[in-house]
Amino acid sequence: MGSQSRSLNEDDKAFISEQKIFFIASCSGKEVNLSPRGYDCFRVTGDNEAIFLDYAGSGNRTARDIENDGEVTVVFCSFGPKPQILRLFCKGETIDRSDEACRNLFPSDDLRGMRRFVKLHIYCVEHSCGMSVPLYEFKEERKTIKEWCARDADNGKVDEYIADHAIPADLSEYRWN
Repeated sequence: MGSQSRSLNEDDKAFISEQKIFFIASCSGKEVNLSPRGYDCFRVTGDNEAIFLDYAGSGNRTARDIENDGEVTVVFCSFGPKPQILRLFCKGETIDRSDEACRNLFPSDDLRGMRRFVKLHIYCVEHSCGMSVPLYEFKEERKTIKEWCARDADNGKVDEYIADHAIPADLSEYRWN
């Protein structure tokens, strides 16, 4: 049922590319942050490396934890007929949204309104059965964030939002409401 390896194999990469959602957990202190992520924003770039787009949104916790040397775990799970859970244990790295190598991995329309790229350095891949994960059918992506980004990127409102939610230099006083 369960197994671990040090890197992704071709079956893992194919499984990841088929998923419509992933979950990212991070921690740099007492709180563990867990966020669902949608859209086609995740790219495997090697056997031990992946990059995803970090869109502007409600929080900035994953980046905060990464900047504070926190660990990151990414979970993909099948909601279809063939059960599977795939966990990626990683060290994260934030990369500026102007990075051309990362930008070339995604369609240009998807880059509007993004905060940054997150590079994941994968040190362990874990497989488990997923037999308790329910069956769900994908209906469609929510368009809300992409529409907001498309509408407000050119007038500077997205950049203003990103600046207002930046990671503070001193994380010792960083608190969430």
